[in-house]
Amino acid sequence: MKKMLLTSMVLSSLLVVTACNQQAETKTSESSSHTQESSTKKEAGHFDYDAQEEWEQVAGTMQSPIDIPSSAATEMTDKGDITIDYSSKITKAENNGHSIQLTDSGTAVINQRNFELTQFHFHAESEHTIDGKHYPMEAHFVNQAQDGRIAVIGVFFEIGQENKGFQEVLDDVKKQADDEITDIQTMFPENKSYYHYLGSLTTPPLSENVEWYVMKNPVEVSAEQIKEFQEFYDHNNREIQPLNDRAVLEHDE
Repeated sequence: MKKMLLTSMVLSSLLVVTACNQQAETKTSESSSHTQESSTKKEAGHFDYDAQEEWEQVAGTMQSPIDIPSSAATEMTDKGDITIDYSSKITKAENNGHSIQLTDSGTAVINQRNFELTQFHFHAESEHTIDGKHYPMEAHFVNQAQDGRIAVIGVFFEIGQENKGFQEVLDDVKKQADDEITDIQTMFPENKSYYHYLGSLTTPPLSENVEWYVMKNPVEVSAEQIKEFQEFYDHNNREIQPLNDRAVLEHDE
């Protein structure tokens, strides 16, 4: 009888150990799967605007966007003019998971320096603010010099009349087409006065030493167009970052 009891106890112990091992293997598998999924998301460039504190960031004190204090801006002493000659032929129009983005080409001459346009995209609401004020949207035109230097031209959108160029952008993305943006100039103000400062990219990896040229004058888009963009994104703007000891310059055309 004792022998049978002992055998039963041994079997019970073996069953418990087996069950525990199976649970541990399941947890390890789930953990491995979760880690792999997180790694895949990072590699794919996904990031969550509702969890910006989790974004991987290059350490530094020159982050963007900022609140631009208009009364504290210092007048530029050099010429500072901007001349834009962007192509109407779009290489690619896409919803890339965190914005509507169009791959384009063309040139921008900024303060007598040459840059090539690489792409432009949009944020709602605006990433930069002026004296604490957001605009409904902001466009970013990303340019690069031959030495790798990045210069981003920011343009605020405010509610008004329909914008033909922006409508062509929306139509391309909805149709998943790469049709020409024939009215690209309507996404820039006629008067190209701007604020200038040194900052960073506003999406991971948030690299610094990016030149920012934020247009003072907004362009108009209709309320319907803003609503149409918000069907894609209604909160893809990074939080305002500290100005720290950076200077904000201004150029009046």
